[in-house]
Amino acid sequence: MDKQIIRRERVSDEHLPSSYHPVLKQIYAARGVKSETELALTLKEMIAVDALSGLAKGCEVLFDAFQRQANITIVGDFDADGATSTALMMEALTLLGSRNHRFIVPNRFEYGYGLTPEIVDIAHQQGSELIITVDNGISCFAGIERAQTLGIQVIVTDHHLPGERLPPADAIINPNQHDCGFPSKALAGVGVAFYFMLALRKHLRENHWFTQQQLPEPNLAQLLDLVALGTVADVVPLDANNRILVSQGLKRIRAGRTRPGIQALIEVAKRNQEQLVASDFGFALGPRINAAGRLDDMSFGINCLLASDLMTARAMAAELDDLNKARREIEQGMQQEAERVLTSLKFSEDNLPFAIALYQADWHQGVIGIVAGRLKEKFHRPSIVFAKADPDDNTNDEIKGSARSIPGLHIRDLLEHIDSQHPGVIRKFGGHAMAAGLSIAANDFEQFNRLFQQYAETWLSKESLTGTILSDGELETNLINIEFAHYLRESGPWGQLFPEPMFDDEFVILQQRIVGEKHLKLVLEKSGVAFDAIAFNIDVKQWPNAKAKNAHVAYKLDINEFRGKQSVQLMVDHIKAI
Repeated sequence: MDKQIIRRERVSDEHLPSSYHPVLKQIYAARGVKSETELALTLKEMIAVDALSGLAKGCEVLFDAFQRQANITIVGDFDADGATSTALMMEALTLLGSRNHRFIVPNRFEYGYGLTPEIVDIAHQQGSELIITVDNGISCFAGIERAQTLGIQVIVTDHHLPGERLPPADAIINPNQHDCGFPSKALAGVGVAFYFMLALRKHLRENHWFTQQQLPEPNLAQLLDLVALGTVADVVPLDANNRILVSQGLKRIRAGRTRPGIQALIEVAKRNQEQLVASDFGFALGPRINAAGRLDDMSFGINCLLASDLMTARAMAAELDDLNKARREIEQGMQQEAERVLTSLKFSEDNLPFAIALYQADWHQGVIGIVAGRLKEKFHRPSIVFAKADPDDNTNDEIKGSARSIPGLHIRDLLEHIDSQHPGVIRKFGGHAMAAGLSIAANDFEQFNRLFQQYAETWLSKESLTGTILSDGELETNLINIEFAHYLRESGPWGQLFPEPMFDDEFVILQQRIVGEKHLKLVLEKSGVAFDAIAFNIDVKQWPNAKAKNAHVAYKLDINEFRGKQSVQLMVDHIKAI
C-alpha cells in the first residue's frame, strides 16, 4: 500500500507563548496542546495521586501486610511494561520497608498471560499471603477466584480496559475502571504502579511507619527511570501527564542518576546516555528487554533492571543483547519461507477488511510472525496469522497466532477486550501495543475472526487504515541544521499520539546507495544546500533507483554522531521518486 503524505492543517497557536519558535508553536498546537501549563513538565504539574481511585483500599491492604511482614508476591507480565512495573514494585517495597516479597512472571509458553490459577498455585506453594499484579489482572477472574479459595489476598494494578464486570480482588487500581475519575486514562502499567507506591508512602507516613521502623522516608523519584522506560516501550499515548513522567525519567538518566541495569542497556545498545531521547526506549532498550520474554524468561530482564552493580548489569545486558540478536537471526532465517506464504495469498488492496486473520494447517509456526508483519506493512491492517501448535499431534486442536498491529490499535488491549467479553474463545494471549501472541482452538477460528473484524472496525477509524503520513509541512532550508535539530529534540518527549515533528519537501537526489543490506544512504539537495539522509529498511526492489533524479521525502530532523562529531541528518520516513 503506497503511503500518502498529507500536511496537517494549520491551527491557531496564539494561546502559546511567543518565546517558542513559530514552527514549534504550530507543532504543539497541531498536537492539541491547549495551554502553556501542558508544556510545564515538572513533577508539581503531575495529576494528584489521590485522583486515582482504589488507592486507599490498596494502601490499607498492603499496610496490613507490612505490619504482619506477610509474604508478598508480585505477578508481572512478559513485556517491557510488565518488566519495569515488576522491577519498580520490587524496589519500592524494599525502600518502603518490606522484607518479604518476591516476583513471578508467567512463562508465556507454559502459562500464557496474567494471573492464572496455575500461577496462583505456584505463589501459594511459595507461602504467598498477598498477590499484587502489575500490568495485568483486570481480566484474570479465574486466577483471582483461585486465590480467594486459598485465602490469598489480591491487589490488582493494571491499565488495560476492563470488561462489563470487575474481578473479585481485594483492591483494584486502574485508571480505566468505570468509576475512576483519574483525568489521564493513558497511564502505562508502570505508571499505575508508581502512583500506587506514591500513595503507599503517604499512607505509611500518616501511620508513623517510618518513625516506628526507624527508616528514612525514600525519595521515590529515583524510580522515574523505570517509569519512563516502561511508558514509552508500551506505546501508550504521551498525554501531558505521561510526558511529565517520561521527561523526568529522561532527565535523571541523562544526568547519570539511573540504575545500573538501564545504564548497561544503554551501553550495549550503543546509545549516548547524555543525549538519550524517548524513542531510544522504544527502539533500543525495550526490544532487548522484550527479547527475554520472547525467547527465554522475562525474569532475566527484570533481574537486569534490579542489578545492584554495574558489572553484574553489564553481563546481563550483554546476554539480553545476544537474545535480541538471536531473535533477529531467527526471523531473518525464515524470511524466504514467509515470502512463499505471502506469494500464495490472493489479496488485493480493494475491499480489504479492517483487520486480517488467516489460518492454514500447513503453515509453520516459526514464520507466522514475519507473515503477519508483512501483511501489516503491505496492506496497513492489523494482522494475525495462525499455525498449528503441534503439527505432529492430530489430537491437539490448538492453533497459535502471531499478531502485528498499526498505529491507532493496541493489539493486546483488543485481544484482552475479546477475552473479557467472550470468555473461552481465546485460551492464552499476551503481548503489547504493536505485537502479540495468542492460542485458540482450530474450531474457534471463524468465531474469533468474526470478533476480531467486529472490534477492529469499532476501534479503528477509516483514516487510520490509509497509511497516511502526517507532515508538519515544509521546513525552511536555513532551519535544517544541528541547532534546530537539538531544539526540537529538547522540546519533547515525543511519542505515541504526540509524534515527533515530521516535515516533507521535494529534493534533488545527488547520491544514493545501499548500506547494511537494506538501508538507503542519500545525499539530498535543496536550494543549493546538500543534506545527508538515511532511510531504514527500504524496499530494495525499488531503491536505489538510477532513474530517479528528484524525490518527495517525508523526514524527521536527526542528529548523527560519528567519532565525537555531531551533524544534522534527515531521517527519511517515506521517499517517492518524482
